[in-house]
Amino acid sequence: MAKKTDRVDAMLDELLAGKSREEIVGKDGLMKELQKRVIERVLETEMTEHLGYEPHEPKGRGSGNSRNGKTTKTLKGEAGNVDIEIPRDRTGEFEPQLIPKRTRRLEGFDDKIIALYARGMTTREIQGHLHELYGVEVSPTLISAVTDSVIEDVKAWQSRPLDPVYPIVYLDAIHLKVRRSGHVQTVAVYVALGINLIGHKELLGLWVGENEGAKFWLNVLTELKNRGVEDMLIACIDGLKGFPDAIASEFPKTEVQLCIVHMVRNSLRYVSWKERKTVAKDLRAIYTAATAEAAEEALEAFSETWDDRFPSISRSWRDRWANVIPFFAYPPEIRKVIYTTNAIESINAQLSKVTKKRGAFPTPDSVRKVMFLAMTRASERWKRPIKDWAAALNHFTIVFEDRVPR
Repeated sequence: MAKKTDRVDAMLDELLAGKSREEIVGKDGLMKELQKRVIERVLETEMTEHLGYEPHEPKGRGSGNSRNGKTTKTLKGEAGNVDIEIPRDRTGEFEPQLIPKRTRRLEGFDDKIIALYARGMTTREIQGHLHELYGVEVSPTLISAVTDSVIEDVKAWQSRPLDPVYPIVYLDAIHLKVRRSGHVQTVAVYVALGINLIGHKELLGLWVGENEGAKFWLNVLTELKNRGVEDMLIACIDGLKGFPDAIASEFPKTEVQLCIVHMVRNSLRYVSWKERKTVAKDLRAIYTAATAEAAEEALEAFSETWDDRFPSISRSWRDRWANVIPFFAYPPEIRKVIYTTNAIESINAQLSKVTKKRGAFPTPDSVRKVMFLAMTRASERWKRPIKDWAAALNHFTIVFEDRVPR
């Protein structure tokens, strides 16, 4: 084995001697030529196995079938366009296994396109990237056809069974533009992110609908129930009107917690940039209070200070107070998990990153493709339970003793 390795190394040294990087890995370099030679050698071997004899062997005479020249096929690959000579037989029965008939792209090329698409590159950017790096001309139709293969994966993922119980589920929506009937419309992409019993983040689904509304959220919750979710201990949501009622209709025992991040962000919309820092500091005194009573006192103090200037801020907090304060009943380790939807905010940041270059998506399916690929890529980093999960689950087991599976 060692002698064979030494021979291969010696051959490679001789092959690469004196060659520049461009001559080795360039568009018309050695790597491309080696790829062509290897593919053609394998195809010749396949033909030999098909016919049962080597080229020019006497036993092939009168066998009823024989080699009948070659056809040239251009394949797209990471090394650029590769012209391959494919052997033919006289009866036309030869079916290459390495390069099946009607194949126009080398293995791995489609994965390259999908990977670029998952990073948020537009069709035009993918075209330019492949041409610049590999000298390959790829049409928008081809890119769409390749990425459309993801749609079946999206459907399977979106209909997969879910766990019966999720201690925490974050529900949020982001807004994108999609072309419909020649017009650009704003649509909502509904996102459900669960924290499962072992503390891992799990994206439960993505839905594309009209502008965000409690009625559509009811459809989402019904689907989650149909896919096996029997209970959510805590649902973290934004301040959408009617949202708590939609949750109560499907999951009546679920505790609804408003996302403090959304509350603060919505409050600061009324404040000039110059004063935001001061207002944000006074708001922080509310949601970092030790108890619900202390939080209410902080809200009163905020109201006395700012109601003359921004009366709508304290009013919005009071109107939603019943869904603001649930997390005050929990110890710090659980508050960190539920009072701010950092988990889903990071997802929204990832989705925004891959969609910001697009003025408008051509179809709702194109939205689903990009979102699914982006989330699949992001979820590769969700390898560990969220911080302080053991302490949080222990507390859940006590508070929700008859609802947490042991």
